[in-house]
Amino acid sequence: MKAAEIRDMSVAKIEEELYDARHEMLNLRFQTITGQLTDTTRIRLVRRDIARMETILREKQLAESAEEREE
Repeated sequence: MKAAEIRDMSVAKIEEELYDARHEMLNLRFQTITGQLTDTTRIRLVRRDIARMETILREKQLAESAEEREE
């Protein structure tokens, strides 16, 4: 998922997607341990998506708090 796509989402939608990505990461870890995972690059992609979502979510939270302080 690209950063521009994430920035267009609402905070609630980002949190939902983040939950799903973390759940997928958990499943990928289990598949790695049991030897079922064939596409190991998927772990890297999901980990980066999680980081992107957390970063953008934090940016939005900081922007909201900055707006509240200005008022």
